[in-house]
Amino acid sequence: MSFDEEWSAARATATASVAMRLNQLAPEPGGGGGGGAGGDLELNQDHIGAIGSEAYKLHSRLLTDGRHAATATIEAAGALAREGFASGAALSTAQTTWESQVKTLLAACANVSNALNYSLSAHAEDEQQLRADLTASALTTHLT
Repeated sequence: MSFDEEWSAARATATASVAMRLNQLAPEPGGGGGGGAGGDLELNQDHIGAIGSEAYKLHSRLLTDGRHAATATIEAAGALAREGFASGAALSTAQTTWESQVKTLLAACANVSNALNYSLSAHAEDEQQLRADLTASALTTHLT
């Protein structure tokens, strides 16, 4: 399964979990409703923003630190191979594998950072729409 497929599956599971929690009855006062005001779904923007920021910082560091030995490794692999050492091919394979894994980590960090930024934005829009809908519903109830 590719990373994108795994990410989509994880997001679908999380969405279903949130939907199930939203469809339940409100917890009794004092009950363990997840640590919010009466069990309300909460999103702590500071925590989410901090995680997204750390993912971005890790991405930035991986761009340079993840590849700092690439040139030297490729040159060493070539020199060993020219001298007839089997370890030259093995070192070249290790470098290729390392590079592939760094690219995967870079993509994962970018996805985490971008997804969290999107979540914060989407949550703010959803909150605004819910407030508007509830206000309209209250007005309709009082006018009829």
